[in-house]
Amino acid sequence: MKYLLLFVALFAFVVARPEVEIIRSESDVQPDHYTFDLETSDGTSRHEEGVVKDAGTDHASISVQGSYSYKDETDGKQYSVSYIADENGFQPTGEHLPPLPSIEH
Repeated sequence: MKYLLLFVALFAFVVARPEVEIIRSESDVQPDHYTFDLETSDGTSRHEEGVVKDAGTDHASISVQGSYSYKDETDGKQYSVSYIADENGFQPTGEHLPPLPSIEH
């Protein structure tokens, strides 16, 4: 259900800009993992993979890796962000972003 809401929200974002067309949209949703890819005519792209860790335990969680890129309408630059989202939180990286602080355990 969470993934359906994610896809609906992403679709709503793209539909809200009628001049943008979806060039490619692929997804594979399974009980223990998912992947999706999306590309639009304005140069936006998104890829994400998620996997359930420790399924069937009290500590089950989803570990996600992904990336997205977009062209800024004001400066014309293409920006890319890669990320990991897991038990350590959302961790984005990109040339235009400041480096993340190190996590000490």
